[in-house]
Amino acid sequence: MDITKTDAKTDEKTEGTAPEPEAEVAAPAEELVDPLAAQDAERAAPADAAPVATDQEATDREALDLDEDDLDDEDDLDDEVSGTAPTGIGAGGAAVVSAALGAVALTGTWTGKVVSERETLLGQIKTSQSATPAQQISEIYGDAWHSTALVNGVFSLLALVTAVLVLVLVRPERPAWVRAVALAGAVLGGLGLLLSVGTYFDLFLSLPTAGS
Repeated sequence: MDITKTDAKTDEKTEGTAPEPEAEVAAPAEELVDPLAAQDAERAAPADAAPVATDQEATDREALDLDEDDLDDEDDLDDEVSGTAPTGIGAGGAAVVSAALGAVALTGTWTGKVVSERETLLGQIKTSQSATPAQQISEIYGDAWHSTALVNGVFSLLALVTAVLVLVLVRPERPAWVRAVALAGAVLGGLGLLLSVGTYFDLFLSLPTAGS
């Protein structure tokens, strides 16, 4: 048997089969590298990418915003109902008072009657001794009339001032009847003041004289 041929065949087999194990060994190395890279990419991806909200989450957020807006509106309504918003009771009461004062000033008051009777009594006392007819008329009747006109004029002025304040300070959202009553009080107060001034200064009716 030829040893040279045997060695040659062995070398040929070795040369033909040697590269195969290298390929088989190299393959697992690549497979080991690829999973590590994939894991690193997966770990890095959530950190870089922003979370995307789903449709359900967006719907829930919109519903929550609407609920908060409704709560704010309910709080505002509660504040208005609780009394923070003015009700107009004071303005209505002042308007009624002005109208009542104007009517009283035109018809006369118990205070004016008392003052008039007092002046009449004082006039009688003063003219009890040697007083001329003109003095008696002035002291007994003239002073009483003037006192009544003065008292009625004070009530008329109060009615006019109150009504004007209501008309000026009242807000547009107040009921219409408040302005109507205040306007009536202003008219009555102005008319009563005019009559009182005319009576006090004898513009409408003068005192009678002794010869008449």
